[in-house]
Amino acid sequence: MIINYGHRGASGYFPENTMVAFEKAIEMGATGIETDVQMTKDGVLVLIHDEYVNRTTDGIGLVKDYTYKELMKLNASTYMKNYTNKTSIPTVEELLALAKNQDIIINFEIKSGVILYPNIEENLINLIYKEQFQNNVILSNFNHYSLVKCKEVSREIPTGILYMEALYKVEDYCSTVGANALHPYFYCAQPEVIQNAHEKGLKVNPFTVNDEGAMNNLILAGVDGIITNYPDKLKNIMEDVYGKA
Repeated sequence: MIINYGHRGASGYFPENTMVAFEKAIEMGATGIETDVQMTKDGVLVLIHDEYVNRTTDGIGLVKDYTYKELMKLNASTYMKNYTNKTSIPTVEELLALAKNQDIIINFEIKSGVILYPNIEENLINLIYKEQFQNNVILSNFNHYSLVKCKEVSREIPTGILYMEALYKVEDYCSTVGANALHPYFYCAQPEVIQNAHEKGLKVNPFTVNDEGAMNNLILAGVDGIITNYPDKLKNIMEDVYGKA
């Protein structure tokens, strides 16, 4: 069955990358959570998309310049004007604690392209093993050097290459990197790409798919997972296609 990944949680309805967004995504039928990992000044792994806190919180500056204690004072929902409850930026441990009681996959996107966080790959993988969650996780990154480093730390944990443009023979390149999956921008997930990937034993999990027609087409094309801001919509489409969630 296709994995229904809530992109930054149910971010179409709730503040992205917050515990409420993750919890609501699961309630809406998500069988996976996609989220972004950055690192604080004192080495705590936190879940926020941007390197700067400016867009989504009431703070200013880079995540890397905040201690965890300082970061927790920020309101992570100020950008969403119709949401009035205060939320905080969660940690990797908080999401793992939630996920341990749920039958879901976590896709951690490591944000190590703009800011090269020292040892972020090793620190994240160590936390995953500490919580014994290594069988229910996939690591992705636009920085493919980081994915190679992940494989050096753990051959067991699967990785997926993120990319925005159509790449020639991307399935061969993916094997070169040692990755296990393609995570393309959904326009690049053409049927022949999906078929070629599957022939190489690779999975295909396109992002960010919010149009219901596109969801339906990708399901029929045979993708392995879909990353969406609206896991409830995807759940309904999957029920229409499969006759069950």
